[in-house]
Amino acid sequence: MDEKEKLRVDKYLWAIRMFKTRSMATEACKAGRVKLNGQNVKPSAIVKIGDVYHLSKGPERKIIEVLELSYNRTDAKIAVTKYKDLTPIEETRAYKSVFHAPTLRRDRGAGRPTKKERRETDELLDNWFGADDE
Repeated sequence: MDEKEKLRVDKYLWAIRMFKTRSMATEACKAGRVKLNGQNVKPSAIVKIGDVYHLSKGPERKIIEVLELSYNRTDAKIAVTKYKDLTPIEETRAYKSVFHAPTLRRDRGAGRPTKKERRETDELLDNWFGADDE
């Protein structure tokens, strides 16, 4: 193999924009969240065209097949041409339907809440999340 043909897994995952930084890709490999054929992959493993990787990023799961090697990080439109997303539709939907807790928002320019409004908000949150009675 020519020296130019060798590409580390962590660098490839960073280049195709699976991870925001290369160190995050390295940590994911070390933590066992990147697998090839069911086996954990070291960050220094060599990527080959046709490899199928299973990635875990929090609740999100992805299965990608390497179509082309990418040595440098490029824009997203080009990056998606370097791999094929094999993630089943069911898993994609399951990730998107993860429950997110509602957030309380105030109207812009409304200022800080008064004591009364703050007490009402705290009472609402206690009832909503079932805070312990004191």
